Amino acid sequence: MPESASPFTGLALDAATVQSLEAVLPRMAERTVAAVIAEVPAYTDPFSGRMGQNIENAVQTALGAFLRLATRAQDSDPESPLSPALNGAYELGRGEARNGRSIDALLSAYRVGARVAWRELSETAVSAGVSATTIARFAELVFAFIDQLSASSVSGHTDEQATAGRVRQRYLDMLAKQLLAGESPEVLRAGADRANWKVPETLTAVLLPVTQIRGLTTQLSPGSLQIADDLPGLDPADSWSVILVPNADGGRRASLLSVLAGRQAIVGPTRPWVLAQASYQRVVRARSLAIGAGGVLDTDEHLVELVLGADQDAADDLRRRALAPLASLRPNAAERLTETLRAWLLRQGQRDAVAADLFVHAQTVRYRMNQLRELYGERLNDPQTILELTVALGLTCAATPRSDSAL
Repeated sequence: MPESASPFTGLALDAATVQSLEAVLPRMAERTVAAVIAEVPAYTDPFSGRMGQNIENAVQTALGAFLRLATRAQDSDPESPLSPALNGAYELGRGEARNGRSIDALLSAYRVGARVAWRELSETAVSAGVSATTIARFAELVFAFIDQLSASSVSGHTDEQATAGRVRQRYLDMLAKQLLAGESPEVLRAGADRANWKVPETLTAVLLPVTQIRGLTTQLSPGSLQIADDLPGLDPADSWSVILVPNADGGRRASLLSVLAGRQAIVGPTRPWVLAQASYQRVVRARSLAIGAGGVLDTDEHLVELVLGADQDAADDLRRRALAPLASLRPNAAERLTETLRAWLLRQGQRDAVAADLFVHAQTVRYRMNQLRELYGERLNDPQTILELTVALGLTCAATPRSDSAL
């Protein structure tokens, strides 16, 4: 709250002059509001009707308190009657911030009000025969008082904006957590409304170290949400941050990747905004699989690795079962047959193409495939076996088959 004003006492006016000044206060307040409406467009509508009447009353009350203080003797009771007026100005500044109006509009209104008020007061003082010296002092006090009202409103406006900003940021942080947790669409919409967040069509999750966030958010789409605390599925000690970027689909994805260039970022798929959790879960999964070799990783370009690595235990079981016929072979022999089997599957049994891939003679391929048929028998003609081998060999990435004990 604003502090009390410094004393404005000691203005030498007789009782009749003070009464004359007090008598013009209602008219002066009315003209002040009319002038503000006419000259400050931001208040044309707000000051109409009951609001305008309330402002007139406030102006009249504030200037009445000022006159009572200004005409006191300098050695009178030091308690200031201006505190209610200054508190009112402070609350007016807060209200303007809540209503989305800038402080510039309010300060313009104060300037207009000061001009109109002084014109009314000075005309009355001159008519009462007040000396030029006293009128000069009177003007000094009036404009000093308006300055204090202005300063009090500025303080209220600034405090409200700071408070509103902190409150909104808490709501935005809460919304981000709700999105990552996969809350229901109803909960998410309520959270977006509470945070005054413009709902996008889609969101894309970006995971990157906290140390690489600096200077990034200003380059991303307005409305991006950022969170670095209590990220689901991640160790807090790792210090990762997630940014949920609105509407980064289609051609805008390339722009997002460009902005992230030079950072160790993992970019998830674009999803409808209420399904942002799916995008986040994919970047977390990509990190756990250690896909890529640093820099920006676009998960859309690594779908096979993500699918094959989705369930490591199941992958190990599948590899063990599919490659069991090779487990008893010597490592070198198992490696040669594994390479041949993988190429045979990829080339759909085209012997010459397999030979070219392996840099061997076509007869060598034929010999090896005969060995594989002896090991697998009719299973190499079974579509389910072919599927399992294709996936298992994709998982091994040309690694030498291991024995069951090693697997």
